[in-house]
Amino acid sequence: MIYLQPDQMFLGGGVESNVRIVLRNPLNHADQLDYVIQSFDHELGQDWISALEKLLKSAKPLEKNYCFLGFPQTARTVEYLCNEITNHITTVNNGLDGYHIDLVITPDTVLATDWAENGPNHILFNELHNHFEILQGTVSNISNWYKHADYEVKYAIRQLNNICHELESLILSRRKAVTAPNWVRPSQITTWITADRYPLTDEHRQLFKSNGYDRVLGGVYMHWTQIGKTLFEVFRDEHAPVLTNTVCDAITHLKYYSGEFDVEWGNDIVYNSVCPWHDKEQDHFRNWLQNNGQDITDVSLSLGYLPLGQVQLQQSFGTTDSQAIWNMLSAHLDIYKIEVNGINQTFDYCWTDSDYKQQQIAKLKPGYDYQRRMG
Repeated sequence: MIYLQPDQMFLGGGVESNVRIVLRNPLNHADQLDYVIQSFDHELGQDWISALEKLLKSAKPLEKNYCFLGFPQTARTVEYLCNEITNHITTVNNGLDGYHIDLVITPDTVLATDWAENGPNHILFNELHNHFEILQGTVSNISNWYKHADYEVKYAIRQLNNICHELESLILSRRKAVTAPNWVRPSQITTWITADRYPLTDEHRQLFKSNGYDRVLGGVYMHWTQIGKTLFEVFRDEHAPVLTNTVCDAITHLKYYSGEFDVEWGNDIVYNSVCPWHDKEQDHFRNWLQNNGQDITDVSLSLGYLPLGQVQLQQSFGTTDSQAIWNMLSAHLDIYKIEVNGINQTFDYCWTDSDYKQQQIAKLKPGYDYQRRMG
């Protein structure tokens, strides 16, 4: 594969746009910080900007409950997240006749015996996530528990999943901050409730060839807009299994793009650079694909991340030092405003608001009602 650096992604002949993201301190809304993303001028970069503009015009709600992951320092502490999960478990237990979650979620129980070595209590987290899967069901087969739950219980079920992942990510990042501080992997997942999706083209997919699985500090990548495992996830999570028909049926290659996006705030992980473990994993992955009859040059297999743009680090933060940038971001983990080409949307709601849950339920009601009608 050919791997390009961020400044090589500007292919020329297109139009670059600046996206301004305004963050604020969730504990002090007057304390704000902003940064600028410069989009790449390839076809997907332009199409992403167009889709983002439409999203901002639509005034659809931003999904703030699953946005910032992997920051070791955050106002959403282990104690806070444990308390939130406990409250949502209580809501489920009191609101669903015949269903009961018997888990104790505390700062002690969510950690393995030696957290510095082992991190999260994976058994507990797996049990919690299993309850979510039973209660939610799948996109094509929504659970009866979920269909017939009231708004508050539906919201609680959703949060069991979101906060489970957020808490596990926080524990892992705290461990890495001790054992390998330069390789903490903070990220920003910027998604909307019911964002419109558009067909990915063959031209878009060519970027899989140039970028592969590289990610750079401040890199902006297309958010994966569909449910299902990728080939790389199967390789990593299931220990490189033989690709039988059953395994392949569970794999989904990317079909769509949207105005949503992810920002990589971790240090560069680039092939043939300073990450020998990344090179080893990628070489093993490609060998596994070829041994299973897969063509690694086939862009329809969606092998990698699709780069959309780059945060202008020096312009935005006055530095390109990751630790300094993390320190600034960690106190401002709430997206307040997004603007591009004169179009903007303000997201003036935050988890510290006293009525935040009620605000969120009101925004999610159309989706809840649709799912009820489908049942």
